Amino acid sequence: MINTRELNWSWQEQDIVLGLDETGRGPLVLLLPALSSISTRGEMHPLMERLASQFHTMTIDWPGFGTLSRPEVTWTPDALSSFLDHLLHDIVSGPHGVVAAGHAATYVLHHAAHHPGNIARAALIAPTWRGPLPTIGGAQRPLFAAIRRAVEMPYVGPLLYRLNVNPFVVRKMVAGHVYSDANWLTGEHLAQKRRVIDAAGARFASAAFVTGALDPVASRAEFLALAARAAIPITVIYGAETPARSRGEIEALAALPGIKTSLLPRGKLSVHEEFPDDVARAVKPFLSQ
Repeated sequence: MINTRELNWSWQEQDIVLGLDETGRGPLVLLLPALSSISTRGEMHPLMERLASQFHTMTIDWPGFGTLSRPEVTWTPDALSSFLDHLLHDIVSGPHGVVAAGHAATYVLHHAAHHPGNIARAALIAPTWRGPLPTIGGAQRPLFAAIRRAVEMPYVGPLLYRLNVNPFVVRKMVAGHVYSDANWLTGEHLAQKRRVIDAAGARFASAAFVTGALDPVASRAEFLALAARAAIPITVIYGAETPARSRGEIEALAALPGIKTSLLPRGKLSVHEEFPDDVARAVKPFLSQ
């Protein structure tokens, strides 16, 4: 049984309420969802349930994401890093392990590099450091910042946001990058994602992520340097169907000395949500060390 409660956090004089779920008994494992227009802590539930027989598992929404109402904040990497610092210092100090998906993985590496001893081990699932537009465009560009500003504007911003999260665009996005089975996002799965997209204030963090404004680092070299500085046991888990550009960054990380790797036979960027049994089999031995 998953128990739900709320966590209050403040940023830029805004009170932010975040959903937090936990289940299981044993050493505490924190699971951090990816950052995307459709991501919430709910994507970690299938993996939590498979780990709950051995671990006390906990997951939480990132500020600016999730299903609850979100304030109109200019989200930055500093904001999300400050939140993770608060979470790992004051809420779940010294967890047995952290499981982080997508961009959350780079924030975890950043925290481990700057706060030695807070994280004992990290399992990184399809880790990314670069948002969708910079990944496609190859670099940060002034156009991306202009797109973000436009989406954040009153009146025109909500219209632009809706155009980019309509059902056709979302289905195309998930089929190309997120899920192996394009039909996975139907029925209740789709309804859950629509609640994420439709939450009040959702466009601000979504636009920041898509345009690369939430990228914790600016290059592959910085990404790999964080992993080297983290100095903790790391395992990298990703699916064989991961999009080529993201896969290139993941495999560069996996090639670092001392990093263990599990290449799963299927799965894209949300492999943990679509194939939780495969991911659990890869994660459990690492967390049991």
